[in-house]
Amino acid sequence: MPLALLALAIGAFGIGTTEFVIMGVLPQVAGDFGVSIPTAGWLVTGYALGVVFGAPLLTVLGTKVSRKKMLLFLMGLFVVGNLISAVAPSFGMMLVGRIVASLAHGAFFGIGSVVAADLVAPEKKASAISLMFMGLTVANIVGVPLGTYIGQAAGWRVTFAIVASLGVVGFLGVARLIPETGRARTENVRTEFAAFKNVQVWLAMAMTVLGYGGVFAAITYITPMMTEVAGYTEGAVTWLLVLFGIGMFLGNLLGGKFADRALMPMLFVSLGALSLTLLVFTATAHNKVLAAITLTLIGALGFATVPPLQKWVLDQAKQAPTLASAANIGAFNLGNALAAWLGGVVIAAGLGFTAPNWVGALLSGTALLLAFLAAFLDRRSRAASAGAGSGAESGSRSGSESDQARAAEPVPAGLH
Repeated sequence: MPLALLALAIGAFGIGTTEFVIMGVLPQVAGDFGVSIPTAGWLVTGYALGVVFGAPLLTVLGTKVSRKKMLLFLMGLFVVGNLISAVAPSFGMMLVGRIVASLAHGAFFGIGSVVAADLVAPEKKASAISLMFMGLTVANIVGVPLGTYIGQAAGWRVTFAIVASLGVVGFLGVARLIPETGRARTENVRTEFAAFKNVQVWLAMAMTVLGYGGVFAAITYITPMMTEVAGYTEGAVTWLLVLFGIGMFLGNLLGGKFADRALMPMLFVSLGALSLTLLVFTATAHNKVLAAITLTLIGALGFATVPPLQKWVLDQAKQAPTLASAANIGAFNLGNALAAWLGGVVIAAGLGFTAPNWVGALLSGTALLLAFLAAFLDRRSRAASAGAGSGAESGSRSGSESDQARAAEPVPAGLH
C-alpha cells in the first residue's frame, strides 16, 4: 500500500478523536455550562449535522482545485474549529466550534476515499479505503481514551486544544506525503450530481444513515450508561472506550478485507449481527463484564459496515465519485445526528439510559432490510443487462447467418 495512505490516516486520526472524544467528556461539559445531558448531546448532533451539510458543499467548492490543496484547506478548518471549542465562553460558542470543525469531516473522508482508491489496483480499493479509516479507528483506541482521561484530569478544554494540535500534524502529513493528484476527473458539477440519479446510491446512503446510526444511538450516551447502569466508575470509561476502539479497528480491517471478496454478504452479516447485539445490550448493560464485551462487539460490527458501504457508493458512481463519496460520509453523520437525537428523546422521556440501545437495534435492522433490497435490485439489473447482451449477440449472429445464406444463393443471369 502507498505511503500516501499514511497521511490520510493521520488526518483521519485527528478527525476521529474530535468526533468521538465528546462522548467521554459529555458530563463535564454539561456541568461546566450548566446544561442537561440530553442538551449537551447537541454537541454530537450539531457536529453530525455540520458534516451532513459541509460534505457536499465543500466538495462542490473544491472541484476547482487539486485534491491535495482541498485536503490541506480542510485540515486548516479542522484546527480552527477545535481551537474555538477549546476557548468557548458559552455552550452556544462551543457548539459553533464543533460545527466549524465538522465542516472538514465529510469532505476530507469523501475526497480521501477517492484519493485512496485511485492509489491502488481495482481489487484493493476497499482495503485502501479501510486503511485510511484505520486512522479513525486508532483514534478510538488511543486518541479518544487519552482525550477522555485528560479531560477528566485537566479539563475538557485541554483535550480540545490537544485535538487542534493533532490537526496541525495532519496538515503537515498531507502536505508532505500526498501527491498532486490533480482535480477530480470532472469539473462539471452537473456530472457530479448526475450520480444521484442512480437509486443504488440513495439506497447505500440510506443504509449508511440507519446502519451506523444504530451504533451512535448507544455510544453517544455510553458514559451515563456505563456509570449509572453498569456500575463502572467515571475513570473506567476511558478503558471502555479503548475496548470500543479496538472493536472498531478490527471491524474496519475485516470489513475492508471481505468487502473486496463478497461485498453484499459482508453487509448482510454485519448489519444483522449489529442489530441483534444492540438489542442484547439493553440487558447486558446491567453487568460489567457483559457490558464491556457487548460494547467491543458493537464497535467491531458497526465499523465493519463502513468500507463496504463506501466502496458500494464508489462502484455505483464510477463516472463522478467525489461528490457521492462525500455525501455518503455525510450520511454516516446524518445517522449519528438522528440517533443521538432519538437517544436523547427516549432518555428525556424517562425510559432510562439503556433505551437508546433498542432505538439503535431498530435503526440497524431497517438498514439490513434496505441491504436486501439493494442486492435484489442489483441482481435484477445484472440479469436484464445479461439478457439484453445475449439478445443482441443472438440477433447479430442471426443477421450474419442470413447474410451468408443470401450470398450463397445463385445470382440471376441478368445481374452478372
